[in-house]
Amino acid sequence: MDVLGWLIFLVALLVSVMLHEAGHFATAKAFGMKCTQFFVGFGPTIWSTYRGETEYGIKALPVGGFVRITGMTSIDQVDEEDEPRSFRRAPGWQRLIVLAAGSFMHFVVAAVLIFGLALGIGIETDSTTALGTVATCVPANVTAMDNGTCAAGEAKSPALLAGLKVGDTITSFDGVKTANWTELTNAILAVKPGRPVTLTVERDGHPLTLHTVLATVPGHGSYFGIGASTTFQRPGLFGAISYVGTGFSETVTGSVSAISQIPSALPNLFNKDRSSTSAGDITSIYGAARDTGEAVAANVGWQYKVSFVLLLIATLNIFVGILNMLPLLPMDGGHFAVVLWERVRAWFARLRGRPDPGMVDYTKLVPLSFGVFLILVVFGTMLILADIVNPVNIG
Repeated sequence: MDVLGWLIFLVALLVSVMLHEAGHFATAKAFGMKCTQFFVGFGPTIWSTYRGETEYGIKALPVGGFVRITGMTSIDQVDEEDEPRSFRRAPGWQRLIVLAAGSFMHFVVAAVLIFGLALGIGIETDSTTALGTVATCVPANVTAMDNGTCAAGEAKSPALLAGLKVGDTITSFDGVKTANWTELTNAILAVKPGRPVTLTVERDGHPLTLHTVLATVPGHGSYFGIGASTTFQRPGLFGAISYVGTGFSETVTGSVSAISQIPSALPNLFNKDRSSTSAGDITSIYGAARDTGEAVAANVGWQYKVSFVLLLIATLNIFVGILNMLPLLPMDGGHFAVVLWERVRAWFARLRGRPDPGMVDYTKLVPLSFGVFLILVVFGTMLILADIVNPVNIG
């Protein structure tokens, strides 16, 4: 099952990349630009065929794909008869649409996945205080708590000592009535570790009064040792549309925050407390694939598995869509910024009665583009290595 999860993630990633390229391809074709190649993968060609002027095919390494549009930059060599249909000769607004179409496809994929999840499976909710898990020990640190791991000799959890069982519903905690998980969590955190507490639970329709003493986890505070019982509710058409908007808003905010924290995250990638730092908020393709595999192999209901995988893939698409539009070459956002600068420069020239200065000289941008590419490769390699030797469980 773990291998199946990896395969699901890798196929989803490849499909996302190809849809990204399809966005560029479809818009370029619509504007009459010449597209000579559309390939899945990189490296040696395994198979290809021509349809009109475009060669479609499969490469040996299934790690992405590409579409080749004639005359993307000022330094590309283009046959004289193809120059009128080159990317660089198209109006600025058409070039901007073609460049943005790749990220747009990522956002479409994410929206479809979130919408389909809401309507088909339902939205995960923990609106009640029914218990889905009861921890067996007091974890040594926040990382162990997040991963749900116990080491030999660790003390039993307060929940286990109280006699709680999966399926119990906590109706009050330390004299505070708890109707939902937020109220219960706040009540637990309000109690200092080491102080006795009384709680009321409902088990099989009968009320019970239990007693325990809260423990503490360094970096977290009061610790009880329980987890919510998750249910899925289908919201209906308009509710699903609203869920897409909420999901996009939260993911975009989180993605922008994660990107802004990358410089501060680098020193903590190999820190033993990585999960409690900004480095715990970012993961590599390897880390996301590993988490997908663990989710598929987990001993939980199919709804949770499907929900986790779809939301992870949707989140990844939104993150990649945003990252791709950063104004840095060689990413699409860098080319987008160059076209914008060309149009702004042309507009100022017209105001001053001067001729259009034309396209930006890409020969001057090659060192910058190569430098950014090198930084991305180094950072990606470091992140993958960190996810291998110092993983963070995002599940």
